[in-house]
Amino acid sequence: MRCICEKYKNDDRRSHNGCYRYDPITSHSLCPTCEFDCNVALPLPFVVFTYRRGLKAGTILLFVSSILGFILGGGLLALIPAFMFGTAGMVLGEIHRRGLSGFAGLLGTSLAYIVHILLIFVGMTMLVGQNPMQLAADLTREQMDFVERTLGGMGEGNTELINESLDALLYLAPVVIVGSALMLAIVTVLLSYVVLKRLGHDVNKLPPFRKWAFPKSFLWYYLVVLIVALIGVEEGTTLFTIVQNLIMLLGFVLTIQGFAFIFYYCHYKKVPIALPIIIVVASFILLPFMEIIRIIGIIDLGFELRKRIGQDNRS
Repeated sequence: MRCICEKYKNDDRRSHNGCYRYDPITSHSLCPTCEFDCNVALPLPFVVFTYRRGLKAGTILLFVSSILGFILGGGLLALIPAFMFGTAGMVLGEIHRRGLSGFAGLLGTSLAYIVHILLIFVGMTMLVGQNPMQLAADLTREQMDFVERTLGGMGEGNTELINESLDALLYLAPVVIVGSALMLAIVTVLLSYVVLKRLGHDVNKLPPFRKWAFPKSFLWYYLVVLIVALIGVEEGTTLFTIVQNLIMLLGFVLTIQGFAFIFYYCHYKKVPIALPIIIVVASFILLPFMEIIRIIGIIDLGFELRKRIGQDNRS
């Protein structure tokens, strides 16, 4: 993968003897996009190799690549991404090899990422002796104080809103872990499908987004958790943490359901694909729209709107 990082390999970073020197850590900080691209592509060799040779061969590849990463200068830190992305690639490759559905691949890859991100989270907590979410909140507050000292105040209302958001962030570690794992899994599944197709392999892909639908039980879970939250739970307790995370996760599920219905309805009405994409972007910019999308997801899940539309079309 060629990128502007190649420029920094030949930059005038000289050691004391006058020779050119390449610092990979500095290069990654100067070109974070290239580092992200490389990390996203890391599972692909494991996906292809496991799909062609099986799980045992994929395990050998993971072991060899970890040793090479350790020897070639990465040290112990190189083992973390090697095991995380390698394991996820092996799981997805094995799922493709068994001919399972695209959703099975997404689920398996997500679980692999969740396990590794959780282990990283626990390791950081034991190493630093503090919750990483607390560290992130403290760092954000320090940056806010610096901005206020240098550029003036951001407004009392904005400061209070940010502080409340940071306080809530301390309880949302499970949401952050699951959300990060899901995003990585989606990218991995989509890229692996493209690569395997280019290599001539026929694998099951994810169904079109307009066909995504969750079980109706998710709606009842959301209503029960919402009622518990409205009754009131003491802040700082374990139940409070569970309720806050379930509200976020189930709300996200219902939002996805709402977006899927919008894509379905636009496809049904033969509306250009640009319209639902604009709606998605506008919902992230204008957050009140997101609540409307969630309500649409609740109605679709509760009353099976897509099935009713399909029945009306057939009749």
